[in-house]
Amino acid sequence: MTEHMALSQSPRNALHSMTVLDTSIASTNLGDQIIMEAVREQLSDLIRDRFTYSVASHEWMGRKSRDLLKRSDFAIAGGTNLLSSRMWIRSVWKLSILDAFLCRNVVLMGCGWYQFQRKPDPYTRWLLGRVLSKKHLHSVRDTYTKDMLAAIGITNVVNTGCPTLWAFSPEYCAKLPREKAAHVVTTINTYIPDSQADRRLIEILREQYETVSIWVQTSSDYAYAKALDPDLIFINPSLRAFDDLLASNLDLDYVGNRLHGGIRALQKGRRAIIVEIDNRAREMGRDFGLPTVERDDFTRLEEMIRGPLDINIAPPRQMIDRWKNQFSSKETP
Repeated sequence: MTEHMALSQSPRNALHSMTVLDTSIASTNLGDQIIMEAVREQLSDLIRDRFTYSVASHEWMGRKSRDLLKRSDFAIAGGTNLLSSRMWIRSVWKLSILDAFLCRNVVLMGCGWYQFQRKPDPYTRWLLGRVLSKKHLHSVRDTYTKDMLAAIGITNVVNTGCPTLWAFSPEYCAKLPREKAAHVVTTINTYIPDSQADRRLIEILREQYETVSIWVQTSSDYAYAKALDPDLIFINPSLRAFDDLLASNLDLDYVGNRLHGGIRALQKGRRAIIVEIDNRAREMGRDFGLPTVERDDFTRLEEMIRGPLDINIAPPRQMIDRWKNQFSSKETP
């Protein structure tokens, strides 16, 4: 295509803009990189005719970030557990009172709730009621998050699952391995530590596999895992190193308690079992068929490892399409 043709076919709303709240910036968790990769991939066709800015969600916004949100038609909050019943004290999404008056166009994309909590307090109800767009349909990660928003009157919401699941299809899942591999990579989570359960997990993996390697998603996971078993094979602490291992010729399973470590393994065509430690894996396992197991159900874990294991991840395609289709109109909603 010539330069002239490219210019002549420019969309008429090319000057429209949007902002992505990037949940991987200022985050200590490499899992947020996995989420944001999926967010940008799923947004790529929807917003290709818009100028796109990026701001951080995990630190307080300054004047420049607020200005970008203000000049944008809308902002997309990219996944992870951004929402909390105590947005003033217990939330990874750093929103101030000032933001409630200046930023009123945020659209959720596969966001979740921070653990199982009590009903949101009045401040949270007020804050989220102001910053979340009333003109758009919001996408959340699980039924629990949808119900928590409904409890504070935010009902323009669909449950789509995390964007990291959106690309899975029956055809893809049918190609995933069913039988146990010779080797395994695991993850250990200091978000909600349980040394007794985690030590037993490693013992089972040593019994079932020839070698046990470990990938750490946060820096705190390293010391914790070392204390549990110093003889584990540690993979370099980067997403690239994890991807390289998953893409290697090694006959390999994933069994661990990091949700997005397991999803990444599935994305790379590996058989995976995700050990539930909180509401995220439990809710998404129930809603969408992720291969999960309760943390203390070691009998079931061993059964799943020995296999055969059928993996049938079923993202809610109709709800995903509903959320996506709102951005297909010629003008900003």
